[in-house]
Amino acid sequence: MSLRFLSAALACLVCTSARAGEIPPDQRRSGYELMSRETRAIQDDDTTNPGMLWVLDGEALWNRKAGTADRACAACHGDARTSMKGVAARYPAFDAALGRPVNLEQRINFCRTGRQKAPPLAFESRELLALTAYVARQSRDLPINIAIDARNKPFLDAGSEAFHRRQGQLNLACSQCHDDNWGKRLAGSLIPQAHPTGYPLYRLEWQGLGSLERRLRNCLIGIRAEPHAYGAPEFVDLELYLMWRANGMKVETPAVRP
Repeated sequence: MSLRFLSAALACLVCTSARAGEIPPDQRRSGYELMSRETRAIQDDDTTNPGMLWVLDGEALWNRKAGTADRACAACHGDARTSMKGVAARYPAFDAALGRPVNLEQRINFCRTGRQKAPPLAFESRELLALTAYVARQSRDLPINIAIDARNKPFLDAGSEAFHRRQGQLNLACSQCHDDNWGKRLAGSLIPQAHPTGYPLYRLEWQGLGSLERRLRNCLIGIRAEPHAYGAPEFVDLELYLMWRANGMKVETPAVRP
């Protein structure tokens, strides 16, 4: 698709859009519900879901000793099926030492550097995606439950502001697509509501597993805005807002998307 065609399509979308506001809870839809029957079938069957390959790698990493402490994740946390159940549904979560929320990938790396005395895993590396997918997999089918209090409310507000702020050379806000025009088509692709229920997820377009931040960077590049670095506070704030916006929806990790 040429940038000129994308620009024209987006401009048309904005011109015909009337600000509809946030999606009511009873109208929220996972991207799963907007996919074809064939793609849903890939996600539904763990034997055909390619994201499960990363989950299996994550299980091996969970039980493998690492760092100068020569310690595995399991040494502290035991059986992930019990200890990690519900964890992904609560992240990003406030970190008192840092004074701000951190996402699940950052929490895993903090454990590596602090407890295992091992180097942090690179963002979007197979190892970090695998561990994150394995941990998140333990929360599958549990409702997202982001609790907001006085400590993380400013960061939620910052994420909300970013979601609704026009930016980039195309002067578009996330909300213009995902709140106001979900279910319509843009250049042939169906516009979802942008609920992060299944990350890390396998995208057929990527032919691999990827994080929510990878998807956010793709969106920013698409509207010709400068993407933040992986792990940037701006991304964590936006992730906090998106997860809060999806409160009550079920975790699907590892989801599959077109």
